[in-house]
Amino acid sequence: MCTPAYTHRRTHKYAIAPSSPNANTPQQRQRATLASQPAMAATAALLAILVLAATSPAAQAASSAAGEKTTHVKLYWHDVVSGPSPTVVQVAHAAAANTSKTGFGGVVVIDDPLTEGPALNSSRLLGRAQGTYISAGKDDVSLFMSMNFVFTAGRYNGSTVAIMGRNAVFSAVREMAVVGGTGVFRWARGYAQARTHTFDLKTGDATVEYNVFIKH
Repeated sequence: MCTPAYTHRRTHKYAIAPSSPNANTPQQRQRATLASQPAMAATAALLAILVLAATSPAAQAASSAAGEKTTHVKLYWHDVVSGPSPTVVQVAHAAAANTSKTGFGGVVVIDDPLTEGPALNSSRLLGRAQGTYISAGKDDVSLFMSMNFVFTAGRYNGSTVAIMGRNAVFSAVREMAVVGGTGVFRWARGYAQARTHTFDLKTGDATVEYNVFIKH
């Protein structure tokens, strides 16, 4: 018995799928590669963004903040005006400073000793306070301080702390900002409290106790 022609054609058509003459050709592979390139570029861009975010200053600061500590340093600052070797030198002043009751407009450079105790000649020298202060108060005695505490001995030898702010010298406690540092005190911030220990009205010599609270 012969198989009807239509049955034979249907069986042949659906039982055997003809292969495409262009399957797996170099052209198809090239198109597939080109199609995948945008996805690869997007992935590379995302990785670059993540690397930049992880190495940015903000990320590094956040990482370092997790391990930061607070250090309290107490020392004595000696402003020596009198004698053969003063540590204070006036380098400029406005004409009005000559008649001003506050010395308004005077600019002073300092290289003051920093000691462990209040006695200048017998206490251990820890470093120097180097910088300037300016008489910035027209009606009251207040100084603008800008100085580095440079440590030359002890556990902080070789490190510095930068201090800046207003110093109303006749107030019991004056607070200034710690705005930076180097060495052990890299990335430093905090505050310094100044209290007058002694002040000689005749010579102008002063010893001031500083308590410095430093985050680093």
